[in-house]
Amino acid sequence: MLHALSFAFIDSVNVLLIGVLVALAIMAAPGQYRRISPLLLLGDWLGVLVLALIVLLAFDGLQSIVDAVISSPLFGILLILTALLTAVLTWRGGDSSDLVDRILTPLRSPSPLTVLVGFILGVIQSATSVPFYAGLAVLSASDVDTLHRYLGLLLYATAALSLPLLAGLALVVVRARPHSWIGRLFARARTNRDQVTRWAGWLVTVLLLVIGIAQILS
Repeated sequence: MLHALSFAFIDSVNVLLIGVLVALAIMAAPGQYRRISPLLLLGDWLGVLVLALIVLLAFDGLQSIVDAVISSPLFGILLILTALLTAVLTWRGGDSSDLVDRILTPLRSPSPLTVLVGFILGVIQSATSVPFYAGLAVLSASDVDTLHRYLGLLLYATAALSLPLLAGLALVVVRARPHSWIGRLFARARTNRDQVTRWAGWLVTVLLLVIGIAQILS
């Protein structure tokens, strides 16, 4: 289970969602951020959880194939190839500010739509993340019994949202104390957004390389 969760933690390096939370903290009226951000994070968590359930059901249905891939060097090779692709995309860079602005449009006030936007973000984030699938493949191939494996999806979805959740909590402090050390840290990160995005990409690259090489050598 811990091995599977390591991929969920890599998946939590979600620059887009953190960027939306930062922008929301800047634009939201006093008191509104604390009402909107939990709904957004709840929706994202539900999106990750629902997709994780669907994917795990699919992997369990392909048990023999999943077991063969996980126990072979092919799994490590796939992780290394993903790391290389992540490195290329990180090197090329990109600006997501327009996308963040479009996402913020329906988040002006707390509503069921806020949860829906978060749900869609969670599904898209997970559906386009190789670490998300890798962690579920490891979970499917583990010796954890069926009941605890599926209950473990609650923890898996939470781990996949851990970094945005911490960022969301930190932003509550930033709004209350903008001149604190954490407020200055977020201000610096916002000013150097492209550089922070690159650091996040390189971090994911290194983590995938380490796990991939370890998988091949094991």
